[in-house]
Amino acid sequence: MREWQVKRRERTRQLIELGGLVAKADLVDLTDDDRAALYGAFLTVAAKLRGPDGAQALLLFRRKGKRAFEAEQSNDG
Repeated sequence: MREWQVKRRERTRQLIELGGLVAKADLVDLTDDDRAALYGAFLTVAAKLRGPDGAQALLLFRRKGKRAFEAEQSNDG
């Protein structure tokens, strides 16, 4: 397989996984699949991360996400 094909597959997989996280967070239903609202929300998060408290915000987002993954794993087991 050519290098560009491998990179394309990796990118496709990444985008599918990111889309899965959007669905997992229930954002599709909460916004009634409004792409502009979702994009606006992502831009708001990006602005927060670029701001003076970005490192702290990232830490909080990461903790919350890890807890959610762990809770989901506990519920599946």
